[in-house]
Amino acid sequence: MNPLVEFCVSNLANGAQDAFEVLENDPNIDVLEYGCLSYCTRCSESLYALVDGEMIEAETPEELTKKIYKHIEENPLF
Repeated sequence: MNPLVEFCVSNLANGAQDAFEVLENDPNIDVLEYGCLSYCTRCSESLYALVDGEMIEAETPEELTKKIYKHIEENPLF
């Protein structure tokens, strides 16, 4: 079972697209895009993704990607 990373389409448009593309190309991560994840306030303030249900926030796509990988490493599914 792979870690699940979920993105809001609005947040992708706000700048998270680069992080989405990096993670989508990783065969060890399942990445999904939703129309809305119901975190509108945070979505308008920063880049974010849900990793196995936990919110990860960052200011840049590069930082978001690093934080997601760090979270996955520190919280293995098994």
